[in-house]
Amino acid sequence: MELFILILEIIGTIAFASSGAMTAIERDMDILGVSMLGMTTAVGGGIIRDLILGINPPNAFRNPTNAILGIIVSIILFIIISKSKVNILGNKTNDKLIIILDSLGLGIFTVVGVNVGLNTLTNTNLFLLVFLGVTTGVGGGILRDVMAGKMPYVFQKHIYASASTVGAAICSVLWPFVGRTISMIVGAGIVIIIRILAARYRWNLPKVKTIKDSNNLKLKDKMV
Repeated sequence: MELFILILEIIGTIAFASSGAMTAIERDMDILGVSMLGMTTAVGGGIIRDLILGINPPNAFRNPTNAILGIIVSIILFIIISKSKVNILGNKTNDKLIIILDSLGLGIFTVVGVNVGLNTLTNTNLFLLVFLGVTTGVGGGILRDVMAGKMPYVFQKHIYASASTVGAAICSVLWPFVGRTISMIVGAGIVIIIRILAARYRWNLPKVKTIKDSNNLKLKDKMV
């Protein structure tokens, strides 16, 4: 069973580190910046979760395997992209790849957060488990965007934290009935599906339309 969790964490770490590294490369960061952003994206959510749970120092520092893996993945991506003769950044294919990687990491780390909460706490409730799952899932991405000088993706585009919330809730509810493995697979799968569909069909939460939005719409109409 622990092997199952380990495999999930490795996949999630690779996915999040890759999305963080590609974001850093797009922002013209050097190899140190790429490594730091990739690592932060991979383990940032877990660090925030552990601090909430009172785990000090966080597991990312006690057992730095995932942090080191995040750095290695980031460096490998940096080398591959820097040596590539074709510009693979800033196009639709790259954007889709980042969305897929980000969705994969979001789904996995959401249910990993739920798992850590259940294994660490004796008294839990649905709100706490969902909060831990969402924090683990979106925390790294928020830190990534802030460090890259961008508005955090979770606050402005598509269904992101909402997908994590639904997946964490379903994972938590299913856990007593079907066990850890199935509930985590189902929860992660739902997050990934919702996230990818939201990006594909541009599902967004309601926002207040501002003057800036109206001006941008008029500008687009003129360009057409």
